[in-house]
Amino acid sequence: MVGGGTAGWMTAAALSRLLPHQCEITLVESEAIGIVGVGEATLPHIRGFNERLGIPEAEFMAATRATIKLGIEFNDWGRIGDSYVHPFGTFGNARGAVDFHHYWTRLRQAGLPVDDLQEYSLGVRLARANRFDFPSQDGESLRSTYGYAYQFDAMQFAPYLRGIAERAGVKRIEGRIVAVERSPESGDVTAVQLDNGRNVGGELFVDCSGFGSLLLGRTLSESFEDWSQWLPCDSAVAVPCRTETALSPFTSATAMGAGWRWRIPLQHRTGNGYVYSSAHLDDDSARAALLAVVEGEPMAEPRVLRFRAGRRARSWSHNVVGVGLASGFLEPLESTSIYLIQQAITFLVELFPAGAASPSDRDEFNRLIDLEYDRIRDFLILHYHATTRSDSSFWDYVRTMAIPDSLAEKIELFRRRGRVVKYREGVFLDASWVAVYLGQGIMPEGHDRRADLPDEAALVAAMTALRQQIAAEVAATTEHRRFLDHYCPMRRAA
Repeated sequence: MVGGGTAGWMTAAALSRLLPHQCEITLVESEAIGIVGVGEATLPHIRGFNERLGIPEAEFMAATRATIKLGIEFNDWGRIGDSYVHPFGTFGNARGAVDFHHYWTRLRQAGLPVDDLQEYSLGVRLARANRFDFPSQDGESLRSTYGYAYQFDAMQFAPYLRGIAERAGVKRIEGRIVAVERSPESGDVTAVQLDNGRNVGGELFVDCSGFGSLLLGRTLSESFEDWSQWLPCDSAVAVPCRTETALSPFTSATAMGAGWRWRIPLQHRTGNGYVYSSAHLDDDSARAALLAVVEGEPMAEPRVLRFRAGRRARSWSHNVVGVGLASGFLEPLESTSIYLIQQAITFLVELFPAGAASPSDRDEFNRLIDLEYDRIRDFLILHYHATTRSDSSFWDYVRTMAIPDSLAEKIELFRRRGRVVKYREGVFLDASWVAVYLGQGIMPEGHDRRADLPDEAALVAAMTALRQQIAAEVAATTEHRRFLDHYCPMRRAA
């Protein structure tokens, strides 16, 4: 492993736990090189990752100062004043012959009384009420219709995983890499040289060196596919502050003049950041705009990060596998960074070589990773492009820019029939796309004809009853802060 941080220690912990007899792992990192982490919001998939590694949830949450995340709140995206939540779960009760939004669309187009679709999601209603209890495992229960992820302190996550990895036998070497050795015959990397003169060799190298992409980019010269024409934000300014308002079980993304800002509430502080396009805003103005809206006293000086949206042409090249930022980057709008690390680790475990890596294994790894990046890319572009905002040059650009054909086809299909393109691979399922489409003003003109089967009056009554049931469930759950204080208070870690 070249590099630590979130990507390095996630990979080391996973390989040491899941393939304990297949490899000996050495991780090289330098304390002089900091990690990018500014407070991480995640997707529900991380719960499966932790479970596979045998990580106790309450212990993990206490150690990383974590809070619950039921989804992402988007403010001012479709137009100023709009607000919606992209929930980790379904709309409705997941019992219909077709997806719930088709029934909702049928009634809405008939001019019948229906509330905003958001009102029919238990996950959304729990988030808005700042409440949480564990979902039910009973698929017939309304409480099984939402999931959850975590919001945690990235500065605590990597050290926590390091402890797991080192207990499983991972050897850590402190040092800065100054040279890379390659085989003259195959071009494979054979060793890295440290600033103290030590050489560290290996058969397989995992590049977790961040944006520097020391092995995959600099050494093997894997080209970078730049997506900044669709995702123009290339900078962020981040600052933590004291929490002054409710400890909300969701991440907020509020559109700004040249991008958007995040709010990630943790147990001990709130993470804030402004993601922006440097072509439309300078750093000093971004700092001032962020500091003007943070809810409490800043706990550090704002720091500026630089990045570029896109991915390497190949994430596995020769005997080097890129994981995390060394492989590619998609801005944190939908909290996909850790998910992409997790998926790369999963594919690596499934395709782990017995001896020399075969070209077919490399090709399959790259195919799977490319699909993940490409489909997340389209989902992120949708947020920017589906807007009526024209109040700044930034929003004028993203509203009118040409978009990938793959996304244009998805939008057209939903606009005509309310249909969401389905894929076997990819992270975001139907409800995620529906939340953004409707939340940002893309309304379907038609619906699945199977939604016409129920009697109209019975359908209206069922929707009314569902909303009442959701309200009762919300009232019966625990306030978020009280849940954390009982289940995983950070003082327990101390």
